[in-house]
Amino acid sequence: MSVKIRMARAGKVRQAFFHIVVADSRSPRDGKIIEKIGYYNPRTNPSTVEVKSDRALYWISQGAQPSRTVYNLLKKKGIIGARTGVPVAPLSAPPEPATPATPSEPTAPPEKA
Repeated sequence: MSVKIRMARAGKVRQAFFHIVVADSRSPRDGKIIEKIGYYNPRTNPSTVEVKSDRALYWISQGAQPSRTVYNLLKKKGIIGARTGVPVAPLSAPPEPATPATPSEPTAPPEKA
């Protein structure tokens, strides 16, 4: 079972409010969840983010992968990232560029006759 930390939408039409949840990756966005660990309200100024940091760190230690948005929210709150010692790559991180193969001997340009 692959576990993800992601957002589930709540609220009225055009008044979005999101729960930060731990769910099986196969379940739908607003479907069955394992645990609710916080919420995100983008409608307030500034946006409100509340997360149970101990539960988020527990699930990450168990192998749960945060979505890109949740990763950014957790990083903004200081729960994960380079400064906290809990570096976690986001779920859909862009692949690292491959290093070009260098030839063993440098090739000389062709001589002109």
